[in-house]
Amino acid sequence: MSKPASGTSGTQASDSVLARYEPVIGLEVHCQLKTASKLFCGCSTKFGALPNHHTCPVCLGMPGVLPVLNAQVVDYAVRMALAIGAQVAEVSVFARKQYFYPDLPKGYQITQYDLPYCSGGGVRLSSGKFVNMTRIHIEEDAGKNVHADSASFVDLNRAGIPLIEIVSQPELASPDEAADYLKRLRSLVRALDISDGNLEEGSFRCDANVSIRPIGQKTLGTRCEIKNLNSFRNIEKAIGYEILRQADVLDNGGAIKQQTLQFDAGTGRTSAMRSKEDSHDYRYFPDPDLGPLRISKERVAVIRAALPELPEAMAERFKREHGLNDYDAALLTSDRDLAHYYEKTLKLVGAKVQPKIVANWITSEFLREVNTREWNLAAPPLTAEHLAELLRLIGDETISGKIAKTVFETMVSEGGAPAEIVKAKGLVQVSDTGAIIAVIDKVLDASPKQVADYLGGAEKLIGFFVGAVMKESGGKMNPGLVNKVLKERLEARKK
Repeated sequence: MSKPASGTSGTQASDSVLARYEPVIGLEVHCQLKTASKLFCGCSTKFGALPNHHTCPVCLGMPGVLPVLNAQVVDYAVRMALAIGAQVAEVSVFARKQYFYPDLPKGYQITQYDLPYCSGGGVRLSSGKFVNMTRIHIEEDAGKNVHADSASFVDLNRAGIPLIEIVSQPELASPDEAADYLKRLRSLVRALDISDGNLEEGSFRCDANVSIRPIGQKTLGTRCEIKNLNSFRNIEKAIGYEILRQADVLDNGGAIKQQTLQFDAGTGRTSAMRSKEDSHDYRYFPDPDLGPLRISKERVAVIRAALPELPEAMAERFKREHGLNDYDAALLTSDRDLAHYYEKTLKLVGAKVQPKIVANWITSEFLREVNTREWNLAAPPLTAEHLAELLRLIGDETISGKIAKTVFETMVSEGGAPAEIVKAKGLVQVSDTGAIIAVIDKVLDASPKQVADYLGGAEKLIGFFVGAVMKESGGKMNPGLVNKVLKERLEARKK
């Protein structure tokens, strides 16, 4: 059987495949809740501790210990359910999911099975498509296997970490849709302040169930599950490769085996880990040490009343109040800290700078530096106060937009307040009409052919003259005045 090209993404190479097969994708997202302690014990959830330092008899599954449910986990879980419009069950049940891996000290995982706390609801994609949820349930995390050249080790710091598992219906149809869905989920849990959504640290990761079926067929194909994807790029690449792999198997007369897969980001390929279990393989039964979870309507009402403004509603407000387009509003509200940075900057700039200009600077120059320099949006080195000061200097015509970009680069690379940089480098914009006339006349005198062509009707040459004046002045001339005076000096040459 031939292999799909290494690293090929679904969006790059699936056109011919999609003409014959329909991908069906469902995602299971494991989201770590940002509580200080674990789900059933008082151990710390802080990331980065030495191996096996955040453990106790409860999360290690020692004989004779009993779990005690963390109440804040339930509040956070309900917050998520309400945010996606789901139903919260008044009574749900914790179950034991039996499986035997080195990183699961009890030999079972405490989770929820046939009676989860949440069902229904959904998330709307940027395309407008609504993706329905099957369920959300509360569960504890397993530990972590660490593999070295000659041995493997187990770190149980994560064992017992509180998670919600968010399970979508199999309604996603492409790698792009899957990535968009996950970005919107991550934005939501961060806006709710129930998770840091950190993919690199494993607090927001995804298992993807992927199958394909011939176009027009109603029966679902055999699914394979790709485990523990922890970056948006890898999610797209893994699903894209798996679609092509399954199409290749079917095209060559084979049958898809139900398997659990891993994804190698280096090769861009999925590979089999083990045969995929079904629910009966886990031998679920209600946990005898935990009674039913009862969530009263009154408790739900209190949590609902305290919900923050959610990204979709915030984007609509940005469009309505600040005149932003769909793209800018969606981008600025895709991250809670970015949205707060925009609103803080907008508040500080004052009336001379339009909201759209503030949005343009943040979505272009600022976000470029965030991505390049890997800034933490919660506390970026370039503060909202300094960006607002820079934009005010443009608004009151102290500097031009071109000079502002030079000042911005200095702020990023060297630090310092914008006004101090402008003063130290002598970058104040020239708005003296006499000085502008002198530079314009010099440029016009040096360009007789272009002047004649302009006067003969080639009015597009105005851009040439403006560029020449700005170059001659080192970009310091007031561009508005340059345009006005330039046209007056050209008109004067007709006489």
